[in-house]
Amino acid sequence: MPVEPTQPTPTRRAAEPTTAAREQTRRRIIEAATGLLEQGGRDSVTTRAVADAAGLQPPALYRLFGDKEGLLDAVAEHGFTRFLAAKQQLEPSPDDPVKELRVGWDTVVEFGLANPALYTLMYGEPARSTTAFRIGLEHLMDRIRRIAAAGLLRTEEGLAAQIVHATASGAILTWQSVPEPERDTALLVALRESMITTITTQEPAVEEPGPGGAARALRAALPGQNALSQAEQQLLTEWLQRLSA
Repeated sequence: MPVEPTQPTPTRRAAEPTTAAREQTRRRIIEAATGLLEQGGRDSVTTRAVADAAGLQPPALYRLFGDKEGLLDAVAEHGFTRFLAAKQQLEPSPDDPVKELRVGWDTVVEFGLANPALYTLMYGEPARSTTAFRIGLEHLMDRIRRIAAAGLLRTEEGLAAQIVHATASGAILTWQSVPEPERDTALLVALRESMITTITTQEPAVEEPGPGGAARALRAALPGQNALSQAEQQLLTEWLQRLSA
C-alpha cells in the first residue's frame, strides 16, 4: 500500500506584539533614556545602556526608533509633552495678560531648572523642533496677542516671542553655569522683569502719542472680525505692520 507523502509542518511565526504592548515598550524605553539623560547627560544615553535600563535587548530599540537619534527625538518629544501638560495646569488670567506672561515665563524656567539635561536636548538643538514644541510656541503667541489686544505690547509680536524665549533660556543656562553656593534667585526675577519692561508698557499703548500702540492693538484684534474681505484684511494687516514697527 503506497505511503502518502507527509506534509511539511508549517513553521509557526512569533506573534506580532499588539499595539498596546508596542506602545508600552516604547514608553518604557523613553522613560529609561530620559532617566539616563538626567543622571549622566547626553553621553550616557547609549543604546546598550538604555536597553539594559529598560530590561530589553538593543534590537528592540532599533525596531521602534531606528537609531539613537530617533530615540533622542522621541525623548525630546516626551519632554515637550510633559512641559505642555504642566503649562495647561495654569489658571488663565484674562483680565491681566501681563501677569499671565509672567507666570508662563516662571513655569518655563522652573521646568528648565528641574530638568536641565532634558531642557538642553529640547531647546539646544533646533533640528528637534516637534509638534509639541510648535504647540508650545502657539500658546506663547496667544499670550502675546492678548497683551497686544489690550494695547500693552511695546514691540512687534514676533520679536516679543523671541525676547521671552531668549530671556528664559538665558536664565536657565546662566543658572546652571553658576556654582550652586553663588546662585541667587534675584537673577531670575531681574531677567523676568527686564523682559516684561522691554516688551510691554505699564499703561495701554493706545493712550500714548503716536500710532504704534494703536496699530499693534488693532492688528491683534483683526482675526476676530468679519467685516472685511480677505484681500482688505491682508492690506490692512500690511499697513498696521508698518505703523506698529
